[in-house]
Amino acid sequence: MKKIKKTLHIESSPHIHAGGGNVETIMRNVVYALIPTALFAVVAFGLSALLVIVVAILSCVITERVLCFLSKQNNTVNDWSIIITGLIYGLTLPPGLALWMVFVGAVFAVAIGKFIFGGLGYNPFNPALVGRAFLQAAFPSSMTNWSPAFSDDRFTSLPSSILTLPLASPVYDQLSSATPLAAHKFDNIDTAPMDLLLGLSSGSTGETCAILILAGGLYLIARNMMNWRIPVGILLTVFVLSSLFHGLEPDKYPGAWFMLFSGGLMLGAMFMATDPVASPITHLGCLLYGILIGLLIVLIRLWGGLPEGVMYAILFANAVSPHIDRWIQPTAFGTGNSP
Repeated sequence: MKKIKKTLHIESSPHIHAGGGNVETIMRNVVYALIPTALFAVVAFGLSALLVIVVAILSCVITERVLCFLSKQNNTVNDWSIIITGLIYGLTLPPGLALWMVFVGAVFAVAIGKFIFGGLGYNPFNPALVGRAFLQAAFPSSMTNWSPAFSDDRFTSLPSSILTLPLASPVYDQLSSATPLAAHKFDNIDTAPMDLLLGLSSGSTGETCAILILAGGLYLIARNMMNWRIPVGILLTVFVLSSLFHGLEPDKYPGAWFMLFSGGLMLGAMFMATDPVASPITHLGCLLYGILIGLLIVLIRLWGGLPEGVMYAILFANAVSPHIDRWIQPTAFGTGNSP
């Protein structure tokens, strides 16, 4: 009788449940989920947003391909993970950011945020946020200069800042438009939650339209390609704490709906905190991880020096993630102390 040889094929994390598809399938569906948000960014901010997103993706892809070639590793571009990194990274940037800065941040995101740790499945931090954090530290002025949404000439002209030569300081054609969070924190000016929900405000390229981001996240949850406990933990924590503080001092602290729909909270909760590599493994760990992120976001927004705290909250939680798994790891039967 002929013996059948069986081979167990093991891939790098993120590991998935049966029926969910392989890594390439999941990553491709994440791209599908983000396409409406990216298209809206182009509609709202015009050609500059399109260039920022395209350059971000191409820079990440090229960087990964070059690094794989130089290190003589297998090409990992085809698994779509680097497309996700580039797309999310581009969506977190100001629409008028100089393209050479976009490129520098992308190289840092892939080389330092991902490749230096071993590539897909080994990076402890979300690479897109690593790249954005680097730009925030290196070019703080450019990273806080926001183009107004739905300007009349957004499809017929480009801001001079976006075509700035490498290593030169950008010159902006118009006054920076404050984000809703900055307007509230520094000028006590509120933005209607419906405007935030529909994306009728200034901000990063892909963070303004909360309803499209939420729809993309729900699509992934319905396909069992995202652990819903992470965004639920984040959003519920922000909602509860914001409602509490707003109830105590309504003139000082913004309401819960403003906190949920403003800034990068929805994009971070749905597409960055849920990175399966940098987040906990267990369901309870994911819930605690989400609660931690929500708590940090509220602390930074309400009492920190910056109007936004999503990026730092997620990066900090990424560092804590392995410890969460270890702290709540159940004791194996027969190895614990007897009662």
